[in-house]
Amino acid sequence: MAILSDFEEEDTPKTSSSTAKQFNAVFDPSNPLGFLEVVFEFVAKESDLFKSNTLINDVNAVVRMVKNKVETEEKIRKETKIAQVEKVERKINYAEASTPPKNEEEVKEVAMEEKETETKVETDEKGRRAPNKGNGLDLDKYSWVQSLQEVTVSVPVPNGTKSRFIVCEIKKNHLKVGLKGQTPIIDGDLYESVKVDDCFWSLEDQKSVSILLTKHNQMEWWKYVVKGEPEVDTQKVEPENSKLSDLDPETRSTVEKMMFDQRQKQMGLPTSDEMQKQDILKKFMAEHPEMDFSRAKIN
Repeated sequence: MAILSDFEEEDTPKTSSSTAKQFNAVFDPSNPLGFLEVVFEFVAKESDLFKSNTLINDVNAVVRMVKNKVETEEKIRKETKIAQVEKVERKINYAEASTPPKNEEEVKEVAMEEKETETKVETDEKGRRAPNKGNGLDLDKYSWVQSLQEVTVSVPVPNGTKSRFIVCEIKKNHLKVGLKGQTPIIDGDLYESVKVDDCFWSLEDQKSVSILLTKHNQMEWWKYVVKGEPEVDTQKVEPENSKLSDLDPETRSTVEKMMFDQRQKQMGLPTSDEMQKQDILKKFMAEHPEMDFSRAKIN
């Protein structure tokens, strides 16, 4: 497990063995890779990072985590914008289709109904919740998103929190996150095991902790992060089609089969395996017309 923390904290005492180095560079938006090259050259010169055997995996993990964060923030912005437009449209339609409220109490009732509609959590008969835009859930104490390969957890902390006050323990089957001296925010067994060496956490803008968990089984959607938390309805998970093209043919075929089976179950139709069994039985029946299949059942 690797930890990404603040580069320099104002009240952290300096020692002779660890001295902050000043870095000056000009960022040209038309050449971002050139800027990264300068950064890596500086890091290689001033530290032992490039002597690490896990350097490439560590850097790739950081890039993936930042990419997931940017994509999630973009989805949230789009979702918020759409929700605002829909809210305005609802108000306009309401004003056109109904008589305006006669008094303040009626105005309050309408506002309360709108608020209840906006905050209502969609659940099925088993209590499973519809996933957020990142195929995870937005909970009271934290939120999480996932791909088939990774889970990213975001835990809000008091503004101005320093990384040395963060407690984040990532084990193969357990996750603990919180602040030193306080009750953990997350403390429980994971839905499935993770690759601890490929897991990271970082403090984002001194107001939230971002944890990247790399799944051991990268062909399964998680229903929750830790046991005891609300479950997500994995049948409603919608992976981005653009990411399917990044998979190898065998993996892509498996993912597409999973998506097809999920849609079939939602519509009460047979899955691909069940359809294959039916085809085999039909073929066998056609080849043996002398046999009675009136009581045949397919399990």
